Amino acid sequence: MVLIAFSKFHGFGNDYIVVEDERLSGVLDVSELARRICERNTGAGADGIAIIKKINGSEADYSCRIVNPDGSEAGFSGNGTRCAVAYLYYKDLWSDRNLRLETKSGIKLYEFLTQDQNTFWFSAELGKPNFDLPKSPVFEAEFGGKSYTPGIITKSLWDEDEFVSFLYVNVGNPVVCLFVEENADFDQFDWRRTGAEIESFTDAFPERTNVVFIKILDRENIQIRIWERGAGETSSSGTCSIAAAVASVFIGKTDRKVSVHAEGGTTEAVWREDDEMMITGRADLVFCGEWLS
Repeated sequence: MVLIAFSKFHGFGNDYIVVEDERLSGVLDVSELARRICERNTGAGADGIAIIKKINGSEADYSCRIVNPDGSEAGFSGNGTRCAVAYLYYKDLWSDRNLRLETKSGIKLYEFLTQDQNTFWFSAELGKPNFDLPKSPVFEAEFGGKSYTPGIITKSLWDEDEFVSFLYVNVGNPVVCLFVEENADFDQFDWRRTGAEIESFTDAFPERTNVVFIKILDRENIQIRIWERGAGETSSSGTCSIAAAVASVFIGKTDRKVSVHAEGGTTEAVWREDDEMMITGRADLVFCGEWLS
């Protein structure tokens, strides 16, 4: 049996178990650990685990892996990595204002802004969005051999009688962005069902996909609901927030600086003129504990 020390943080209610890589030396199956420890009723409860590791590289200071509650590994998580970075400051493992974090989708840059007891605020530079569609039978049949201009796509996916209009963007994780009417009430339609069906429609999205539903409020504010790949409904998501902001700017509905209002809180997102994406948000310590694995 292995006793694993961990800390649980959340970013606007999107919660992660943060653990140092060396603590997992005796764990044979990290995917199984994620499934067990993230379980809401019998585990510590989380939307994923963030595994942090000190690296001796010239380009990054630490690395971070994100494992979803279903055991799959994510390319990136805006909130999950922010929780991991907050852990480093909380544990006094890092004190510089800036930190370079290596992730599966590239190196992300974090700037420490402020701390109020066990609440930490950071801005993060996440790289540039990619609008290329995933290689899949659905999109090969539609666009194979033809040039694809990024924009809104209207297709019947899993049901020939049900058409979905969306904009696809990869922000470190793949995200399908769907816009709803400005007077839409999220409680009046089953966005969760739609999100789950799109996530698992592997004919179009072989590695599955995040899904975000976007309501434009004005030029500087949008409201979203989130269905995350491997986690399901979440109260917040850094990657879905920046994807929603980028999509809203792309179609000309908002300015480049956008306040993204999710159920858990508001993420400040910027898609800069140089194409770089930035988000500002918080990470709060929930508790520390030990897990017997």
